Amino acid sequence: MYRVTQEIEFCYGHRLLNYDGKCRHLHGHNGKAVLVLEGMELDDRGMLIDFTDVKKKIRCWIEDNLDHRMILCEHDPVLPTLQEMGEALYIIDTNPTAENIARLIFEQAQRKGLPVVEVKLWETSHSCATYSA
Repeated sequence: MYRVTQEIEFCYGHRLLNYDGKCRHLHGHNGKAVLVLEGMELDDRGMLIDFTDVKKKIRCWIEDNLDHRMILCEHDPVLPTLQEMGEALYIIDTNPTAENIARLIFEQAQRKGLPVVEVKLWETSHSCATYSA
């Protein structure tokens, strides 16, 4: 089994619904997504996947859709106000926890045809959530 890993750093904001702690308020993170790709065979270049292909397929998607955006649940009551203000948003159908954002990135990598088996989202340098196949 071959395995390659790529780290993608990005900044994002969110807030959690149905939560009593500090994260119920709008706030931001310097996050890092760690994608693990796996496969049994290498291509004719001796690669599982070219890191440039990972960049084109998922790093660019993260930069275009999540980086420097507020990731919010579609049911968040602050959403209409932020939309009126023209704020940069990415709207999901679940609470934007680290677990759900890791799953979002995992599923997007799968849609892009990457052999992803795991995504870790480091929300801080000490805390991460993992989603895997």
